[in-house]
Amino acid sequence: MKGSVIKSAVVVIVSCLLMPVFLLAGQDAHRHEHSKKQSPSGKNPLVEEMLILDNAFREVVSAVSLGDGARVSSALESMHGTMEKTHEGVHSGAIKIPRNSDRLDDFVRMDKEFHGNLEALALAARLNDQQAMLGLTKKLLEGCVACHRTFRK
Repeated sequence: MKGSVIKSAVVVIVSCLLMPVFLLAGQDAHRHEHSKKQSPSGKNPLVEEMLILDNAFREVVSAVSLGDGARVSSALESMHGTMEKTHEGVHSGAIKIPRNSDRLDDFVRMDKEFHGNLEALALAARLNDQQAMLGLTKKLLEGCVACHRTFRK
C-alpha cells in the first residue's frame, strides 16, 4: 500500500513537472492569435487563468508530495474568480477556442468540472487528507491534458 502511494506521488510529481510544457507550449503564437480579442484589462482571461493555474499547480504538487494541506489551500487561493472571468470571456467572444470552437458548451462543462475538482482539493487540503489530495491532484492533471487535447491546436 505504502509503495503504491509513493509510486503515485512520483507519477504525479513527474507529470506535473511536464504540465507547464503543455500549458505554455505555443503560448506566444496563442497570445498573438488572441491579441485582438481581450478583456478590458488588456489581457486574455483564459491565458491569465492558465498562467495563474501553472503557478498554483506547481505549489500544489510540492505541497501534496509533502502532505502539507495548509500549503495546498494557500496555493489554491489564487484561483478564486478565474473561472468566472474565463466563462465571461468565452460568452462575450473575447476568447476564441483554438480548436473545436463549436463545442463551447463542452469547454464550459469541462472547466466547471475542473473547478469542482479544485474545490474538492481545497476541502481535502483543509482536512489534510493526503490520499484525497493525491488522487485529486492526479485527476486535475488529467483534466488539463484532456482539455488541451480537445481545444488546443
